[in-house]
Amino acid sequence: MKKLTFGALVALAMTAAASTAMSSKAMAQDAAAGKTSFNKCLACHAIGEGAKNKVGPELNGLDGRHSGTAPDYNYSDANKNSGITWNEAQFKEYIKDPKAKIPGTKMAFAGIKNETEINNLWTYVSQFDKDGKIKQ
Repeated sequence: MKKLTFGALVALAMTAAASTAMSSKAMAQDAAAGKTSFNKCLACHAIGEGAKNKVGPELNGLDGRHSGTAPDYNYSDANKNSGITWNEAQFKEYIKDPKAKIPGTKMAFAGIKNETEINNLWTYVSQFDKDGKIKQ
């Protein structure tokens, strides 16, 4: 009985480890796909170490940041007064149709409709802390 129980525990532990490894791999693939999607954003936004405001604000530390608060960026009143604190749900709703989410925003982007692309983009963008370093 002890051998059977121990064998079952080993098998369970191996399954859990494989599942975690697969989740990490899937997360890495999502971030890589998100980086590719971010190419659509690069004309106006920067992210990562040394990112600076462009036509749009730099996006470091977006997760948890209040809308309209990136230093030295001239936001529209609509964006500054939106009351949004960026998180996954807010971002995903916004990126589908920015002008619908924040009427009066300066962001001239039609949006991304594909759910997988939106998920991947969020995975990529949300991995950066406020200093542009990838969170551990």
